[in-house]
Amino acid sequence: MLWKTRLALLLFYCGGSCSWAREDRQQQQKNSASTGAPARADTHRAHAAEVLDFGYVPSVVYETHAYYEPGPIGLLFHMVHALLYAVQPNPFPKDLIVKLLQQNMGGIKPEELQKPENVVLTLQAIYYEIGFIVLAVLGFLFLILMPLVGFFFCMCRCCENCGGEMHQRHRKNADCQRGFYTASLIASSIFITAGVLVAYTANHNITTQIKSTRRLVSTNIRDLKSFANYTPAQIDYLTAQYTTAKNKVLSDLDNIGPLLGGRIHNQLEKEVVPALDNALRMTGAMRETKEALENVSTSLETLQDGTGKLQRSLQAERSSLSNTLNDPACSNGDVAHTCSTIRGTLSQLAISANFNGLPDVSPQLANLETVMKTDLSYIVQKGYSAFNDTPLMVREQTKGVVSRVKALLDKSGAEIIGFTKMFPVEPALENFTKFLSDGQKNIEAYYPQIDQLDFYRWIGCVVVCCMVVLILAFNILGLMCGSCGYDKNATPTTRGCMSNTGGNLLMAGVGFSFIFSWVLMGIVVTSFVAGGNTEKLVCEPLANRQLFKVIDTPFLVHPAKKNFLPGLLFQDPNLDLTLGSLYRDCYENNGIYAALKLENKFNFVKFINATAYNPELASILERVNVDLQGVTLLEQEGKDNLINFANTGLGEINYPGYLTEVNKGVTVVDLLSFANELEAQADNLPRGALGNALKGHASSIRQIHKEQVLPMEQAMSSLSQSITLLQTTSRELPTKVTNVLSAIDAAEYLIANNASQVVKQETGKYVRNLVSYFRQYTNWAQNSLMLEVAQCKPISNIIDSLEIIGCSFIIDSVNTFWFGLGGCCLFLIPSIIMSVKLAKFYRRMDTEDVFDDYPSYDTMTRYPRASAPPRQPDW
Repeated sequence: MLWKTRLALLLFYCGGSCSWAREDRQQQQKNSASTGAPARADTHRAHAAEVLDFGYVPSVVYETHAYYEPGPIGLLFHMVHALLYAVQPNPFPKDLIVKLLQQNMGGIKPEELQKPENVVLTLQAIYYEIGFIVLAVLGFLFLILMPLVGFFFCMCRCCENCGGEMHQRHRKNADCQRGFYTASLIASSIFITAGVLVAYTANHNITTQIKSTRRLVSTNIRDLKSFANYTPAQIDYLTAQYTTAKNKVLSDLDNIGPLLGGRIHNQLEKEVVPALDNALRMTGAMRETKEALENVSTSLETLQDGTGKLQRSLQAERSSLSNTLNDPACSNGDVAHTCSTIRGTLSQLAISANFNGLPDVSPQLANLETVMKTDLSYIVQKGYSAFNDTPLMVREQTKGVVSRVKALLDKSGAEIIGFTKMFPVEPALENFTKFLSDGQKNIEAYYPQIDQLDFYRWIGCVVVCCMVVLILAFNILGLMCGSCGYDKNATPTTRGCMSNTGGNLLMAGVGFSFIFSWVLMGIVVTSFVAGGNTEKLVCEPLANRQLFKVIDTPFLVHPAKKNFLPGLLFQDPNLDLTLGSLYRDCYENNGIYAALKLENKFNFVKFINATAYNPELASILERVNVDLQGVTLLEQEGKDNLINFANTGLGEINYPGYLTEVNKGVTVVDLLSFANELEAQADNLPRGALGNALKGHASSIRQIHKEQVLPMEQAMSSLSQSITLLQTTSRELPTKVTNVLSAIDAAEYLIANNASQVVKQETGKYVRNLVSYFRQYTNWAQNSLMLEVAQCKPISNIIDSLEIIGCSFIIDSVNTFWFGLGGCCLFLIPSIIMSVKLAKFYRRMDTEDVFDDYPSYDTMTRYPRASAPPRQPDW
């Protein structure tokens, strides 16, 4: 029971210690809170949890390759398998074996054999074994009859019967008969030789493969040691990776401000930031309005001054031109008409727009300057800053929660570490490794005895083969001596010594055939029945895994115990654990935890969920609450500033009066056109002082246009643009200010009253992310525990190695041995017959047939009387 105790300790260690994977783990921080130019947060956080990288569990490479390729002898194995299939073509009798085991579990009692169910089972077993039974019966008949036939054959020959009479009758086809018997004996000898070679090859294969068993045993034990030695490192790695999940949770808790606060900020900024942006844009509107008012004031002053100067210049020019037209030269003929025409246009030299009557915008400008003494941009920036401080506010308000969560995680880690201290891991491993080492030494101690027993077995099989070889030797020597010493011209009584020796050797072979054949057949029948049934009932179902179905049949061992394997290992036969499932999982190199269904005893996932993420942690995280009522987007001073901006009196400006005047020209007539026309009319006058004077006036008018009219036109254009802008602003300003204030109020109301829903929603996502890190670890640990930790390939390798040693090395060789030896026994029968027949043609006879010169018609003529030859003195 020592090995059971050690195995149970190892399995308990593998299952229990797998739940140690609960320690602190590291993770990379993800912090992306950034403050933009207008002091607004621009955090872009993915709501999905980060995928953690737990790495790979340290793997172990096992040495054993439980695969056997027989090589050329495999052809003989296939021939034997084909013969056994012909003898026993029925499928594996799983149900029959189960019923037999269940019926005879309490022992076979003679009185129960008569029960109908037992009779039926017996008949079913006989039907399944009918092929082996028939061949075994034939073998036993051969075993019994061959000595009897040999005995009676010997007695008959001693009585000169059965070919014992030393007289050979003459036959016309004697040569044909001799040739037929020779060919038949040669063919039989060839088949016997082949059988001997097959038997010897199988015998030698057992010896050769027994040496290979040492390698299999050694590698299997080394694999088991590797299994025991690597498992602690794998479990340590599994438990150490708990630190990755824990550290990631701690990192997210340390960054709860940027993470949770950033998410809340991102949800609220859809309403808050546009309102603040609009308020910030109002500061630009104030600057533009002030610039427009200043421009209007400057332009108006410039136009008023220019209008007076221009009016005086035009009046002076008009008076001077009138005096020139009053010259006497203008009264002569055609000149008078031209002068009269020019005199009629003098009234056009006058100003058109009069800006002196327009009201000044100084009151509005003064009001706006008063409004702009308050720095609205700074106030809005304070709103941005207050809103962008949401992550910091969240961090400050959740300090208590974070500290409690950290303390709880530390407590869980301590509980996990305390749990791992409960299992005697090192002593269990040391005992198991010592058990393997002692077992290997004990097995190696038997190697000399196994070699000695195998040598004796090999000698015995060689002796058996030598029996056949002895018979073959007599047959071959008899054939050689008889064939070489045979003389066609010699009579039966005058055959030579070599021929006679050949016949005697053939008869010696017959004698040894009768002596050894029954011994050979006894060996063949015994090994056939044992080896054939082992192949059909053990090796074949083991190869196709049908044998596991028999062993794993529920309630096979005991009516109250469902499965024997969990009952043996865990004293719980009701667990859903079978030898077939264990072999299948280990063959796929899964972990021992999955192969032995240890979750029924040590539920790692349940433990890690209950320890690492317990209800107390959930309740703490669910109580996370963030209050944003202290966030002020726009102070009252800023709101008053916006209202005062709307009340600066922009609407009181006489925009129609301004637009009416700026739409007029500076002068009644275009001075350049007037000067050009005046100069053209002067050119039509005769050369003289009058024409030159008119041209001088045209030049003066152009100078007035250049120096006075053009600056006034530029001032009027600037005034027009500013007045238009002010008019538009005065019309839209109240609505814009109202909208900005309404948006600010709505955003502040959202933060103060409706942010709780956003906070609750984002807090839920944040908590789910924290939980997902533990979920990732538990899923990874469960998969690793099932597939990578303590991979149990050595267990399936042991079963496969036993199959290779027992079936491929031994049973296949034993079956091949009786296959070859049985063929020899079968071909000994024609060998005996042919040898007896052929010996007549080679042995020297005592008498021979004598024929008369004349034929007679009595019975003696047909069957002549035998007469002895005359004896010669020198014979």
